[in-house]
Amino acid sequence: MPRRSRLLAPVAATVVVIIAGLMLAANFWTDYKWFNAIGYTSVFLTELWTRVLLFAVAALVMAVIVGASIFFAYRARPGIRPMSLEQQGLDRYRQSIDPHRKLFFWIAVGALALLSGAAASGDWRVYLQFVNSVDFGVNDPEFGIDIAFFAFTYPFLRILLGYMYAAVILAFIAAVIVHYLYGGVRLQNDSGQRATPAARVHLSVLLGLFVLLRAGSYWLDRYGLVFSNRGYTFGASYTDVNAVKTALTILTVISVICALLFFANIVFKNTMIPVASLGLLVLSAVVVGVAYPEIVQRFQVDPNEQRLESPYIERNIESTREAYGIADTEVIDYDATTELTPQELAAEADTIPSVRLADPAVVSQTFQQMQQVRGFYQFPDVLEVDRYPDADGNLIDTIVAVRELDGPPADQDNWLNRHLIYTHGYGMVAAAGNLIDNEGRPVFTEYNIPPRGELSDVVGEYEPRIYYGREGADYVIVQAEEEYDHPLDPEAEEPDVPTLEDAVESSPSPDSDEARAPADGADESQDADAEATEEGEDGDTASGSQAYNRYDGDGGVPLNNFFDRILFAIKYQETSILLNSAITSDSRILYERDPLDRVEKVAPFLTVDSRPYPAVVEGRVVWIVDGYTTSDGYPYANRIDFTQAVTDTFTDGSAQQVGALPGNEVNYIRNSVKATVDAYDGTVTLYGWDENDPVLQTWQGAFPGTIVDRDEMSDELVQHLRYPDDLFKVQREIMREYHVTDAASYYGGQDFWTVPNDPTQEGEVSEPPYRQTINFPGAEEPSFSLTTTFVPRNRENLAAFMAVDSNPESDEYGKLKLLELPRSTVIFGPGQVQNAFDSDADVREVLLPLEQSNAEVTRGNLLTLPFAGGLLYVEPLYVQAGGGGAASFPLLQQVMVGFGEEVAIGSNLQDALNNLFEGGEGPLPDPDEGSEESTGDDETSEAGSEPSDLTDALNEAVEAWEEAQNANEEANERLRDALEALEEAAGEN
Repeated sequence: MPRRSRLLAPVAATVVVIIAGLMLAANFWTDYKWFNAIGYTSVFLTELWTRVLLFAVAALVMAVIVGASIFFAYRARPGIRPMSLEQQGLDRYRQSIDPHRKLFFWIAVGALALLSGAAASGDWRVYLQFVNSVDFGVNDPEFGIDIAFFAFTYPFLRILLGYMYAAVILAFIAAVIVHYLYGGVRLQNDSGQRATPAARVHLSVLLGLFVLLRAGSYWLDRYGLVFSNRGYTFGASYTDVNAVKTALTILTVISVICALLFFANIVFKNTMIPVASLGLLVLSAVVVGVAYPEIVQRFQVDPNEQRLESPYIERNIESTREAYGIADTEVIDYDATTELTPQELAAEADTIPSVRLADPAVVSQTFQQMQQVRGFYQFPDVLEVDRYPDADGNLIDTIVAVRELDGPPADQDNWLNRHLIYTHGYGMVAAAGNLIDNEGRPVFTEYNIPPRGELSDVVGEYEPRIYYGREGADYVIVQAEEEYDHPLDPEAEEPDVPTLEDAVESSPSPDSDEARAPADGADESQDADAEATEEGEDGDTASGSQAYNRYDGDGGVPLNNFFDRILFAIKYQETSILLNSAITSDSRILYERDPLDRVEKVAPFLTVDSRPYPAVVEGRVVWIVDGYTTSDGYPYANRIDFTQAVTDTFTDGSAQQVGALPGNEVNYIRNSVKATVDAYDGTVTLYGWDENDPVLQTWQGAFPGTIVDRDEMSDELVQHLRYPDDLFKVQREIMREYHVTDAASYYGGQDFWTVPNDPTQEGEVSEPPYRQTINFPGAEEPSFSLTTTFVPRNRENLAAFMAVDSNPESDEYGKLKLLELPRSTVIFGPGQVQNAFDSDADVREVLLPLEQSNAEVTRGNLLTLPFAGGLLYVEPLYVQAGGGGAASFPLLQQVMVGFGEEVAIGSNLQDALNNLFEGGEGPLPDPDEGSEESTGDDETSEAGSEPSDLTDALNEAVEAWEEAQNANEEANERLRDALEALEEAAGEN
């Protein structure tokens, strides 16, 4: 082989190693710089040194055990090997290996040590929980041991046994190979001795260690029975406790005896002893460990399962309810009424305005069209529901989002624009959840650029720039080039935005033949939006009216020197970081910009909720992220697949991704941390929310100083906290079965529930929980809640309604409340109500003209809420102009309601309820009528007759008001005149 060819392979290998080393070093150093920049260096170092410690210990143990086995096998090689064809063949291998045997030895031992160390370093979380474990203060029902043993100690002992098993098995295999290679073990031997005495002793010791480890595994398996799947429910069953537990104890004793027999072979050096020991071990494992429990299960338990398993089912129910935080759920037997009188409806009229009609998943398109401003700004597919005070200090449900930067326009998408020019989003956008304007558009309480509206008036000015969010480039470099900030459109060119002054709460239902197509009243604003978008995508206006900005925050990592720039160039494989002359020592690189990624990185022991949400707090936009501490080691508690439990319409992979737990299985969860991420400088703060959680306390011992006391939260921040979505979804998944607390009823399973499918969507996807302000039966005042419904298994009627108080300032925060409906009364479930909407003649009469007009009809969230002693269904109906293209968006045109088995439709909630209960002339007042008018009516009613001038004025007002709905200027003038006449007539009477 030519010299050049011989050198090519080692040179290529060297280059690959150097490149891999540089990439590893760049990632390591940039990670350290990131942690140091945000003040969480201790987290980085704790994880690093724990990994290093586990790597070193595991590698050392593996190297010592395997290396010692190889060494003793070589030292015990026979000096004289018998002549045979087998040995003659092995001689050629020995002659090839002997000159390099030390090299082969260190390569083999080193490779095994590296693999073992790398595997062990990945278990650093288990180790930290083991050494910092905190007691739960609760003992398991079988062994009487604190649950901390099963959650923290048991997993570590399992892993430790696994590594020792691996080391002994590899040592045994290595010993057999060396003994065979050097003649200590022979496959062919005329004398019948297939192993030398030294080889027998060596292998007997290794087998004895293996069997001794097996004894330890049997003993540990006894505690693992609390995670058994053998019985009717999760956890130790009758067979486990009365047969398997005993069998494991017996197997432990037998294994110790067999291990002693193997060790005794050091003296006896007889092949029969280890063979007999192995036979005894296998036989006992089959007879005692398998056959005996199977006989007990089949012939004793199966015929009497309900009676024998009842105590263990009770254990499972109690543990599961405690582990998932549903043990204190308040269950109310709710004999829901299905009929309502006009008087009862009128008594509930004050609760109507609080119903949130704006669907966060539908109005996102409206936000996009009306508040995108430029084509490179984006809103999420599903918006969030928060609460903000109005001018009077009343908290109202508010749809919120931030205007994030998706990236530069498509035709200008290059490295410079993406990473140095288009660096940040701009501004908060908010809309009242229960108000619309007369065209069906949401009423904005924060809008436009720069941001303005009632929200700003109430909370004050705030920093609107969004450098950290869920959209945009993976990294940006600031304090380099001038950054695009926002457009400077003249006030006159800004699109029309509906505000609180444009809000309408009631209007009469249009006749079916007068139902208007949705976009007719919004064409002008849509065109203006489209124009604004087109101008923005061109990147400039006629006057060059663009605002630019230079970042002045402390976020990101300083690029102080050329070495740092080299590291980041390697990390992102981008030479422009080195070559761009605008990047100086004052520049900063911002990366890990997603708030979820930032929290997960500074708190690797947390699982974060999949729905972070923005809030304006003390003059800054912050992302609020809920963090969970979890475990799969709670005895007897049923395990569930976390990802499956939290998947619904909002988390189907297109709207929002779900952050899965490691291994996906969990049987203990607490919302122990509330985290905030500053949208401007990326500051991460972790507040201990459930400070009594033993898992959180364990992690605080491992990472001291990372969790801030909840008392340090500002009142303004607390006002925006809420009960997390994913936790509620997990709890409702558990509640499907574990609302049953009686063992006999649980065994029968007749009362199990399911979460209904979302009837407004195609396919079988669970209906998401909804945030809304509700009047819960028995409560003194409305509460901001997260709600869901249940239907019986394999049926569609409503079984229960569950809500949790989501207001952190309430004493009832986090308390689950369950309205359980009587089984003898059929209350329509979501699917049945939706079917009633689709089949009702009056509803179809209104929808038909819209559908025939080529409009796209979208059904909003189907809300269920307690109302007037029953359950009210409310579903907003959005209509979007067909063929409208990018400039069209859904408008709320109708509201459908259901109560009992009756459904109706109206142009607003009051109208729909009137149609539902009184055929359009119900008891709910029209809020457009003045108080003077009502007074006049009352007085004339008492007199027994109505003055003619008042009657004429009323008729004239109604006629003029109807004409005013067509935006006729002359009719508006007549309306004002008629109202003045009405006021005069009312005053005279």
